[in-house]
Amino acid sequence: MNMKKGKRRKDTGNIVVRYGKSFRHAVDGLIYAIENEQNILIMMMATIVVFVASFFLKVSMLELAVIVICIGTVISCEMINSALEACVDLETTKEQELAKIAKDCASGASLVLSVMSLFVAGIIFIPKILALFS
Repeated sequence: MNMKKGKRRKDTGNIVVRYGKSFRHAVDGLIYAIENEQNILIMMMATIVVFVASFFLKVSMLELAVIVICIGTVISCEMINSALEACVDLETTKEQELAKIAKDCASGASLVLSVMSLFVAGIIFIPKILALFS
């Protein structure tokens, strides 16, 4: 491999080529997650439901921005969790305490963000749903 010191393979080419490669890798990661990670698929379906509910319940632009931030954060954290699990599995297939800790902590981070987002959804949607019945 004839590369300059400190350069990675994706660092070759001009700026447009490099950004193109980075973008394609990011899209590949998203496609992989959607096709192979059950939690991501569930989150994508929930996202559709939330956007439809947001439209019908007439959430404000600020509320919609908060919803989008929550959705993006949860899905991103889940993808980071999946990446960390893949790295741990690459290193070892044996049951090891440190591997378990790494995987469990990453999953715990996804859980915390998911529960937090459910609270945010409750704060936004419950008053609007209750208003429909009053």
